[in-house]
Amino acid sequence: MSASDITYPQLAAGYALLLLPLGMFLWYGVSLISETVLSVLRMTAQLLFVGFYLQVVFQWNNPWINFAWIAVMVMVADASIVRGCGLRVGRFAFPLAVALLAGVLAPLLLFLFVIIRPNPILDARYVIPIAGMILGNCLRADIVGIRGFYEAIHKREKTYLTALAAGATLQEAVLPFMREALEAALRPTIATMATIGVVSLPGMMTGVILGGADPMTAIKYQIAIMLAIFTGTAITVTLAIYLTLSGSFTPYGMLDKDIFKSGKHR
Repeated sequence: MSASDITYPQLAAGYALLLLPLGMFLWYGVSLISETVLSVLRMTAQLLFVGFYLQVVFQWNNPWINFAWIAVMVMVADASIVRGCGLRVGRFAFPLAVALLAGVLAPLLLFLFVIIRPNPILDARYVIPIAGMILGNCLRADIVGIRGFYEAIHKREKTYLTALAAGATLQEAVLPFMREALEAALRPTIATMATIGVVSLPGMMTGVILGGADPMTAIKYQIAIMLAIFTGTAITVTLAIYLTLSGSFTPYGMLDKDIFKSGKHR
């Protein structure tokens, strides 16, 4: 048994759901109509492109092509995170890309080689979707964590400088801000894990069930992917902050305000 296909006319009917929120926006004067329509159009175009692309990738099932696609996903996520944090791309793009690759590949390879062990081991049907799920969650957490870290140091600079004046090293002075950033970045994932299965039936579990697997198999897949997502998120946020420290502070330990795009941080 496999999931039932959705015809294009049926999918078009799904777009009728948008009439409800768009009608609410229009009634209450919420200025999100054009932004919503544009986002839906972009989502549709991007997913259709990915769908056609993945059909080819799954047919080829070449490990090098699979990892090339992961590299593309990382670069797109990298640019999105830097923009979302309000930071300068030139300063953060490379160290953040390294952090993202480490945060995705570490849990992904463990997931493939130890937990599910597909045949072939780097099967595109597993590599790309699992990497995408891990990366998607890392993206949101990195924006929260990195932006929170640098904005907290900027807003509470006196506290940070007091620690330096008392003899703390850069690593010691930023530790309280690092702790806060990690808590803010990881708390949503922790909350999701605490309520999963009771409040919501997550995407991977639903997908496995729709694919014809029994519910217990789907549950085991979901547990494994949530553990991979949490591990990847923790790795990327921690590494992203540590790898960007050296380029974000002056030799005297002062936060370099040029890392921010916006002049309001100056």
